[in-house]
Amino acid sequence: MSITEYILLFLSVFLGGGLGLWFDRSSRLWALPLVLSFSGAYLLSLAALHLLPGVFHENGREAGLWLLLGFLVQLLLESLSQGIEHGHIHVERDAPPWFAWQIMIGLCLHAFLEGLPLGSYEAFTELHAHDGHGAANPAGNPLLYGIILHKAPAAFALTALLRRSGFRWSVILICLTIFAACSPLAAGLSAFAQLDARWIQRLMALVVGSFLHIATTILFEADSRHHHGIGWRKLLVIFLGGGLAVLSL
Repeated sequence: MSITEYILLFLSVFLGGGLGLWFDRSSRLWALPLVLSFSGAYLLSLAALHLLPGVFHENGREAGLWLLLGFLVQLLLESLSQGIEHGHIHVERDAPPWFAWQIMIGLCLHAFLEGLPLGSYEAFTELHAHDGHGAANPAGNPLLYGIILHKAPAAFALTALLRRSGFRWSVILICLTIFAACSPLAAGLSAFAQLDARWIQRLMALVVGSFLHIATTILFEADSRHHHGIGWRKLLVIFLGGGLAVLSL
């Protein structure tokens, strides 16, 4: 990853968090589910079209085990983060300090795990260059784009949740800074460690499992106004997110 990509990854959290502070009224949160649906569709399409073929190439059953582990780990992390990763905002009025720490532990562990493959992404694509999945991508790093599209709405939801739960601006800023640093830090550590091919595959499978959990949770949640169904706006942004993933490969 280049320095510019590290900066974009870091600043995406403050972009989402800043919007969360600006649009902190419930009447202004109508766009958040649509943005989440767009990012969820992009992550799901990215995993299906690009990451899964590389993960399962020459790994088979082991890759499947790591993918399932990633799915289950994300399930456990969401018991701490309260579902912030997919936009759930469960306000707790006059919340105690441990409430913010609980959310941050789950959210930061998730951000750290999904940042690990970024530092080895070029090595991952080189492993599969011969089968067409690792060819040089003129659009850049689609995995980076997927994580940015996912982190910004999560930061939006985190800011709105902490603000409505009565936390001070200084606490919110500290939480955003810690959250913003987790993925770049993990990417840097992964790049510095120069992991071997087997561990690169395992980490990618772990993160793909996490992506599948988050994306399916977002996409399969019915609209509140459409019982057991999806409204046309959400359906439209799902197609746009999936189409962007196709174009970025």
